[in-house]
Amino acid sequence: MSLDRVSAAACTSAGSATPCYDLLAEDVVFEYVITVPGYPRRVEGRQGIIDLYSNYGDYITLRSADNLRVHHDPKTSTVVLKYEVHGTSVVTGRPYDNRFVSVVTIKDRKVTHWRDYLDPIAVFDAQGWPQDRSS
Repeated sequence: MSLDRVSAAACTSAGSATPCYDLLAEDVVFEYVITVPGYPRRVEGRQGIIDLYSNYGDYITLRSADNLRVHHDPKTSTVVLKYEVHGTSVVTGRPYDNRFVSVVTIKDRKVTHWRDYLDPIAVFDAQGWPQDRSS
């Protein structure tokens, strides 16, 4: 799998396009190490990821992704992606700007494991949670 294809897989983490799902192994495992309340810590299987992100557009509209940095270790088939996503909260209309680090393992040209780290405060700010930070 080329680095360009692995880098494109970042859209799965950002919850955007269906074409990214073909990069995932059927038995892929996603782990969300730093996440937000109510979000799963672990999802198994391609269909589980598709289901998880099926209503993503009800919460966030993504506008762009940028600042991609790719670090690849061919010996371990591991890629570290650092990137940012930008959009708007559908619920509040507030801007959504988040940074991610994703550690991705590849076997037989498919993503078999994805470990995700994000900035949960960016999610809270976009969604307007908590309502009153002064309390």
